[in-house]
Amino acid sequence: MGGLLFGYDWVVIGGAKPFYESYFQLNSAAQVGWANSCALIGCLVGSIISGWTSDRFGRKKLLLLSAVLFALSSVLTGWANGFTTFVVFRMIGGVAIGIASNVSPTYIAEVSPAAWRGRLVTVNQLTIVVGILGAQIVNWLIADKVSEGATAALIRMSWNGQRGWRWMFTAVVVPAVVFFLGTLFIPESPRWLAKSGFIDQARHVLARIGGQSYGNETLREIQNALAMELQASTPWHELASPSVLKILVIGVVLAALQQWSGINIIFNYAEEIYRSAGYGVSGTLFNIVITGTINLVFTIGALVLVDRFGRRALMLFGCAGIALFHTVLGVTYRVGTKGLLILLITLCTIACYALSLAPVTWVLISEIFPNRIRGLGVSISVSALWLASFLLTFTFPILNHGLGTAGTFWIYGAICMAGFFFVLARVPETKGKTLEEIEGGLART
Repeated sequence: MGGLLFGYDWVVIGGAKPFYESYFQLNSAAQVGWANSCALIGCLVGSIISGWTSDRFGRKKLLLLSAVLFALSSVLTGWANGFTTFVVFRMIGGVAIGIASNVSPTYIAEVSPAAWRGRLVTVNQLTIVVGILGAQIVNWLIADKVSEGATAALIRMSWNGQRGWRWMFTAVVVPAVVFFLGTLFIPESPRWLAKSGFIDQARHVLARIGGQSYGNETLREIQNALAMELQASTPWHELASPSVLKILVIGVVLAALQQWSGINIIFNYAEEIYRSAGYGVSGTLFNIVITGTINLVFTIGALVLVDRFGRRALMLFGCAGIALFHTVLGVTYRVGTKGLLILLITLCTIACYALSLAPVTWVLISEIFPNRIRGLGVSISVSALWLASFLLTFTFPILNHGLGTAGTFWIYGAICMAGFFFVLARVPETKGKTLEEIEGGLART
């Protein structure tokens, strides 16, 4: 549910874009960029505070907090009457996304047996994609009543321009309530319980997951790792140590790469991208539903492949594939191609992303950090992800205006190729290993 809310609240802005822009009369590229990216400031704040708070208070309490923030912000954003108020409540919703994006995959990784961990963390990405598709379908159904060629003034005075876009945001409150109620019934992370001295509770949770024998063996591994951690420095000081700094660099670069691959531009600025390819409002929103469907189908494929072929192979495939299709997409825009070909190329790009960078980045970030600093390490990496996402989303209208759509996508393609060589040189394979085995292996390299 954390992933589903993350996906819906993150992408709903794309379908609401032509309506709230008309309602608030946003006329400059800077205003458009700020409206689309302001929530990402909240995401950054949420990911920063969730690191130390989840280590101190536990994963479960932070998940409950994010559910409350999702519910409140969705209603308040949807019924904001001024642009400033809209921005403030979008930021609060961003805080909820930042917490969920940090704590949900961390929690899943900490309760998952090694053989299942890749698939189960990928389930989080699958639910993000389901949330994205849900937002796209809701947006399309609401906005399908818009006449092709309608002016901004007509859109502003229509039901969509006055009320429709508000319900796109408000719909989040229903799954947010389900998230809150469901989280009340899940156990706390056994690794957090053991780290905090609640040994019997940790053993009980692990026994529920895999039986008594699994619980005793896994708890013994956790306690051995914790015993070694007691001899280490405090987490903040340890971040500067060469072994941990190397891991932190991997986490931060992978997080930034996932965003600067440019795929989320297709989601957040799909209306602008498809409009420049010759589609009207309704055609654009229908195309967005198609992109969301492809995203879902190939994320299910990643669920099957991530524990079979491993994280590293999928990341290399994704970087190379996205770089190729961004290059081709840039060429089609440069020569003035319109219509179906643009849609097909973007679908191929999204398919590569859904099989690789989208889910596997979250898997790796949740796996590579030592137990003693996992919350802090994941928080820093996810903070880098949201900072990169903000810069990506805010700068796209500026880059698109200055370099054109072709030049902008060529830049994203070049970044993906640089990411390919980084993964090839620096990212280890973690498939089939316990978190403690990953920690030991990275410490020796």
